[in-house]
Amino acid sequence: MTFEFAPLIHKYGYIATFVGTLFEGESLLILSGLAAHRGWLALPVVIAVGAAGGALGDLGFFLLGRYYGAKLLARYPQYTAAADRVRSMIERYPAATILGVRFMYGLRTVGPAVIGTTRVSLPLFVVLNAVGALVWSGCWVAAGYFVGKAAEQLLGDLARIEREVFGGAIIVIVIAIVSLRIWRTREAQSRN
Repeated sequence: MTFEFAPLIHKYGYIATFVGTLFEGESLLILSGLAAHRGWLALPVVIAVGAAGGALGDLGFFLLGRYYGAKLLARYPQYTAAADRVRSMIERYPAATILGVRFMYGLRTVGPAVIGTTRVSLPLFVVLNAVGALVWSGCWVAAGYFVGKAAEQLLGDLARIEREVFGGAIIVIVIAIVSLRIWRTREAQSRN
């Protein structure tokens, strides 16, 4: 008995993409783009679902910052430097910061919460955040799609090795996430 990714991805791919993008999502968007390349998911739908999850997740963080920002920063002082950076950027370039915060390393989740502590209006945040989420989702899904295309050109028909390709991609992503978390923890400990 062999494990097949296709039925699992057909059934849960969009849901997994949405849920994953509520909080982080880049790695899941790459895998979803790869699945779209294989024809298991529809490319435009993956981009839209990823954008919706990313926009709603950031809206949640924005509202969290709006109502509990000061308390959260007092409780988690390790985010003070990032908060100061975002506030400084918001003062100078509010629209560009809202559009681009999801692309800035280390600010993907804390950025919208900090923006919520500023005078940025909710309607302005919602509109610019939605545009940013659509661009962000499109970039990462396209990256996954083109990784699949490049792998197919290098390796030939992916159908015969798709388990290995998806398994390898999952392993690389898990290693990258774990390494990043370890690095962030060490970075935070070295500041204290």
